[in-house]
Amino acid sequence: MDEVTVLTVYAFLYGRIYMVLSGLERAILEDPSISIHQSQALEKALATQSVFQLGLLLVLPMVMEIGLEKGFLTALGDFIIMQLQLASVFFTFHLGTKAHYYGRTILHGGSKYQATGRGFVVVHAKFAENYRAYSRSHFVKGLELLLLLLVYEIYRQSYRASSPYGFITFSVWLMVASWLFAPFVFNPSGFEWQKTVDDWADWKRWMGYRGGIGIQPDRSWESWWDGELGHLQNTNIRGRVLEIILAFRFFIYQYGIVYHLDIAHHNKSWMVYGFSWVVMAAILAVLKLILPRRRRAFEADIWLLCRILKVLLFLSFLSVMTILFVVCGLTISDLFAAGLAFMPSGWALLLIGQACRPLFKRLDIWNSIKELGRLYEYIMGLLIFMPIVILSWFPLMSEFQTRLLFNQAFSRGLQISKILAGKKDKASQPAQPTPPPTNPKNKV
Repeated sequence: MDEVTVLTVYAFLYGRIYMVLSGLERAILEDPSISIHQSQALEKALATQSVFQLGLLLVLPMVMEIGLEKGFLTALGDFIIMQLQLASVFFTFHLGTKAHYYGRTILHGGSKYQATGRGFVVVHAKFAENYRAYSRSHFVKGLELLLLLLVYEIYRQSYRASSPYGFITFSVWLMVASWLFAPFVFNPSGFEWQKTVDDWADWKRWMGYRGGIGIQPDRSWESWWDGELGHLQNTNIRGRVLEIILAFRFFIYQYGIVYHLDIAHHNKSWMVYGFSWVVMAAILAVLKLILPRRRRAFEADIWLLCRILKVLLFLSFLSVMTILFVVCGLTISDLFAAGLAFMPSGWALLLIGQACRPLFKRLDIWNSIKELGRLYEYIMGLLIFMPIVILSWFPLMSEFQTRLLFNQAFSRGLQISKILAGKKDKASQPAQPTPPPTNPKNKV
C-alpha cells in the first residue's frame, strides 16, 4: 500500500510535468470548443478528486491501524492529538523508508535488517549522521519532488486560482517537507545555534576527508559513497539496465524547459535541444578541468598553471555571457530556468555513471564521476542545511522543539534540562569525601 501511494504521487507529478512542458495543457485551454467556465469546473472537480485520492491515501495506513486497535470512534480524539504532535510527518517519513528499500530490493535483490533504537532518545544526532542515514532514501527523493512542484508551478497554465492548486498539491508538499526535514524536527536540540555550528563543521570535515582502506563511512564521504553503491556492485545486468532506464526520467526537464527559454524565441526545432547538450558538455568539461586539480593545487609545479586556468575560464565565462545577453537575448529568468534544466540532467548522468561503474573504471574516468557526485552532495547538503541555520537563529524555535518532543515529560513535571544534560552534571561535580564512621559511645 505504501509503495503504491508513493508511485501514485510520482506518476501524478510526472504526468503533470509532461502536460505542462509539452504544451498539451496550453492547447487544451486554448481550444475554442472548451469554454472558460467548463475549464474552471473541471479544475475544481479534479482538485476535489486529488484530495480524496492523494490526501486520504497518504494517511489511510495510519487511520486503519488506529481504527483496528481502538475503534474508529474512540480513535478520533487520539487522531487529532497525534496531528498536533506531528504524527503525520512521522508516518509520512516512515512511508518513504519502506518505499525506498522495497523498490531497491525489487530492482537489485538482497535485503538486510537495520537495527533501530526504541528508547527515550535525548541524544542530539549530528547533521552528517542524519545525512548518511537518510540521504538516498529521503533527501534525494524529496528534492526531486520539490523540483517537480517548482517546475509545475512556474510553467502551469491551469489552476491559476490558489485554492484548487493548494488542494491538488497539499499532500505532495507535506510529503516533501516530511522527507526533507523530519529527521531534524524530531532531533533533540536540532535548532540550537551552537549545535548547528558544530554540525556544519563536522559535516565539512566529513565531506573533505579522503577515504580508503580501513576508513569508516562515518569518517569519510568517499567511504560512505562507495558503501552506498554496494547494491550496484552485487546486482545483475537486469538491475543495471533498469537503473539506467529510470535515470532517463531526469532528461525530461532539459528537453521541455529549453524550448520555453526566451533565448529560444519559440523555436521548436531539434537544433535548440542539440545546442542545450553542447552547453551541458561545456559545463562538464569545465568541471573536468577544475575539480580533479583542486586537491593538487598545493603542489608548486602546477599551482601557477591552476591560477592561470581559473583566470582564463573566468574571462571566457564573462565573454560568453556578454554575447548571450547582448546578441542572443538571454534573460535572468533563463539562467534560473537553465539551472532547473541542467541540474537534473547532470544527476541523470551521475546515476548512469554509477550503474556503469566497471566500464568507466576501465576508461579511467571514474574519478571524474566521483568528483561530480561530491559536487552534488555539497549542493544537496547546503539546500537542506540552510533552512536549519535560519530556524536556529531564532531561540524560540529551540524552545518550541523541546516542548514538542518532550511534552509528556513536561506534563508530568519532569525537568527536561536535566534529562538532556544526562550525566554531565554528575561528572562536573567534585567528589565529596566520605565522612568517617562515628561511634555512638563517643557521643556526649
